Amino acid sequence: MFKLSLVLLSLLPSIAMAAGLDGSSMSLAWIIPFAGLLLSIALFPIFAPHFWHLHFGKISAFWAALFLLPFALHADAGTAFGVVMHATLEEYIPFILILFALYTVSGGILVWGNLHGSPKLNTGILALGTVLASLMGTTGAAMLLIRPILKANDNRVHNVHVVVFFIFLVANVGGGLTPLGDPPLFLGFLKGVDFMWTVEHMAGPVLLMSALLLAMFYAIDSYYFNKEGVLPKDKTPDSELKIYGKRNFFLLGAIIALVVMSGTWKPGVNFEVLGSHLQLQNLVRDFGLLLIGLLSLKITPAQVRAGNDFNWGPILEVAKLFAGIFIAMAPAIAILKAGPDGAMASLVKLVSYADGTPHDAMYFWMTGILSAFLDNAPTYLVFFNLAHGDAAHMMGPMASTLLAISCGSVFMGAMSYIGNAPNFMVKAVAEDRGVKMPGFFGYMLWSLGGLLPVCVMMTLVFFHY
Repeated sequence: MFKLSLVLLSLLPSIAMAAGLDGSSMSLAWIIPFAGLLLSIALFPIFAPHFWHLHFGKISAFWAALFLLPFALHADAGTAFGVVMHATLEEYIPFILILFALYTVSGGILVWGNLHGSPKLNTGILALGTVLASLMGTTGAAMLLIRPILKANDNRVHNVHVVVFFIFLVANVGGGLTPLGDPPLFLGFLKGVDFMWTVEHMAGPVLLMSALLLAMFYAIDSYYFNKEGVLPKDKTPDSELKIYGKRNFFLLGAIIALVVMSGTWKPGVNFEVLGSHLQLQNLVRDFGLLLIGLLSLKITPAQVRAGNDFNWGPILEVAKLFAGIFIAMAPAIAILKAGPDGAMASLVKLVSYADGTPHDAMYFWMTGILSAFLDNAPTYLVFFNLAHGDAAHMMGPMASTLLAISCGSVFMGAMSYIGNAPNFMVKAVAEDRGVKMPGFFGYMLWSLGGLLPVCVMMTLVFFHY
């Protein structure tokens, strides 16, 4: 133990430096492991689904190690260890704890009964979920409503589109109205963006985006519904809806309170742990989230979770894959942070005009496209800092640019399964219920056909100048 302590102490200087990788000195070769992980997520479920199901955690760890080991040789072991500590302590643990709390609590709320999955009902559920996403987070709303909407449509021949649009709206777009809704906006809130600024400025884009997607969904669902006709036998016949596990709604309120607290309470107490900067309010939030999840498991009757077919499979898949993603994507984020001095300088230059003024449309698209593959939360932060970094200035003279960054990260986080954590969770729950979800590229065909045209329209309405 003493020797281990000495080793850690000797590594502290390089660990501290690792918390901010020098992206200006890194080549694009360092993002190859991250690209390999993305391709693995895309291709293994198609060409080797059984192998992927058994070993996806090991594959994720392999690509993370493929970055870390050469990097440790290139720099030093302490710097590589610091990358892991920074990704784990400042990013991954808060990320997975809020998912754990929301997944566990929402899994303790059982909507029992069944309705017939007609176009009107399905559109209504999607609209409800879109509203709830900004109040209880995209993960909470998605996990609360995905099982009822799957049950309502379990007699439909075509039901994949229902889940795809559920991901678009409930797991992404609907979370754009408040900092509680989606991780990128929560990061902006922590950086000083006012709660009501987000509500006021995001209201128009979220309303228009939601209305267009709901109208598109209703048209598609009506086509399939009329094509199928009314099936004579429903696996789960219509019955009156009842809600069990209502005490978990109080726990959802506690989760929201903890999230708001961590963005408003600033005691100024910081801790340095292996080169990572941990703030007291965030530690209180994370510890509280853990306790809430455990309390939900304690107070929720087993039959309620059984009625939801609750299991840890979906969140374990997210936890294992994103553990690798957070580490492997570190070079890509660092290179982007380097701005014009990094290997992605040509991409960075696209977001500004020749005179240096921000190009809002390009901020929207660059933030959005990268959010689809780099996870939307860190991508938001990169472009927030690239634009200016001061919340007061961003809300004032650069309000249109902040709006573009916010919309791009929230809306286009739905472009791929990895753009936002709830996307993968919804996919996993749907597959667990027997829905044959499209693979990585198949889902992107849906997003390119459905989401992309709406994003073009959003550009013309809000970011054409």
